[in-house]
Amino acid sequence: MTANELVPSPEGSNRLDLATFEAALMHRLADSGLPSQGVLVPARQRILVFQGMDDALAELDESKRLNSLYLSKFFAAVSAGLFDAALNYLWDETVSQLRQRVAAYDLSYFYDLAVGPTSDLRKKLSTAEDLSKVEDQKLIQAANKMGLLSDVSLQQIDLVRYMRNHASAAHPNHVELRALQLLSFLETCIVEVMTMRVDDVVIEIKRLLENIKKDAVESSDVPVIAATFDRMPQGQANNLGDGLFGIYTRIGTDEQTKANVRLLMPELWPHLSDDTRRQFGVRAARFRANQDKEQARLARELLETVDAISFLPDDIRVPEIDAAIETLLSTHAGWDNFRNEYAPATRLAELVGAPPSVPEEVMHKYVDSLVWVFLTNGSGESWTASPIYERLLRGLTVEEAAYALTSFCSHDISLRLNMELPQKKFRELLDIIDGKIVGRQRRELLSALRNFTGPYSKAMHDAGIKKMLDAFPTT
Repeated sequence: MTANELVPSPEGSNRLDLATFEAALMHRLADSGLPSQGVLVPARQRILVFQGMDDALAELDESKRLNSLYLSKFFAAVSAGLFDAALNYLWDETVSQLRQRVAAYDLSYFYDLAVGPTSDLRKKLSTAEDLSKVEDQKLIQAANKMGLLSDVSLQQIDLVRYMRNHASAAHPNHVELRALQLLSFLETCIVEVMTMRVDDVVIEIKRLLENIKKDAVESSDVPVIAATFDRMPQGQANNLGDGLFGIYTRIGTDEQTKANVRLLMPELWPHLSDDTRRQFGVRAARFRANQDKEQARLARELLETVDAISFLPDDIRVPEIDAAIETLLSTHAGWDNFRNEYAPATRLAELVGAPPSVPEEVMHKYVDSLVWVFLTNGSGESWTASPIYERLLRGLTVEEAAYALTSFCSHDISLRLNMELPQKKFRELLDIIDGKIVGRQRRELLSALRNFTGPYSKAMHDAGIKKMLDAFPTT
């Protein structure tokens, strides 16, 4: 194949072959005082691309070829010797086809993954026409999260994107592209994007997202759908969780769809990473900070569905934990507390989570109050609430357990320890927190309290224990 054969020439006296055209073009540029060297890629490099053209296109079926306008422009630019322009057209075709894949999958799901369900940009994205507002890098990253691009594909396509930004006509540069480079980029885009097969899990997620927006999910359907969650890699489960969160908190989502999400989220929740769970709380806080009150309410509602209020940020939880403690203390001191303590104890447990996570601002109050109600009022135990108190005490951190160890020094607790039942419960407390008491001085104090024979209301006045307390590490 010669350079002249790259472009067909009409018959007749006005015939103009490629070499003659290029010579005339360069001469005209020089006459105009413009650069004429290094403008076009040598013909031999162009020939190499065209020789590999059929092999590269072999993966594309006829229907895809007929609609790949930018590939035609790619080869036209190659023929003209403008490899930098060709790379730009190749990227345009790749992005165009990736957008088509996204639009055929689920746009709302994509937008939530690409820009986040709480971002300002997310409010402006809804239709396929809005895909152009999403940066190319976010497009390919979100497509990867959705499973439309494999991890390997993402790396290869991102290299093409980088070269497009630094070696194509999209931006000023002095990089010289070679034929084999261009062919490699062409093959990458065709194989990794235009013809890549989506795996079965991704198809199942697509079908699920479609179905929950159309039909009511019956209770009998939940175990079948949950089996799909069991087969999901955690990354896909995290992304689906993000998608369901976005659907639930979006203004305009119908009640049937939200009911479907409430049914499915408890089944998906165990498959989510802690970071993804925390992000639900962060997004709820962001809605609140942005004064998106209805979305903040919906986000909290969804967290309550999976008993995950503890994943709200501390600035939201601190006043709520404080209020829950006050309610518990008030109930504990009230009439019929043995029966009534269960509800406020459960609420407190929900707020601190499992395992418990208590913000520093209310840590001391939390531990003091937990010990206080665990010791009982001296008359009897709340049998419904006591298991909750014990579970929360077992969940104390090392620092919190050390603070609980010295709770007998509190004036109110010391007075309560005059009674027989609270003394018995305090000994139980020492057993419960034993595994969290570390360090020589703390262990010595624990041992001294276990060996103390008098009422614990007098323990802080014991000379040996008092000496230990004076040297006790601060908490």
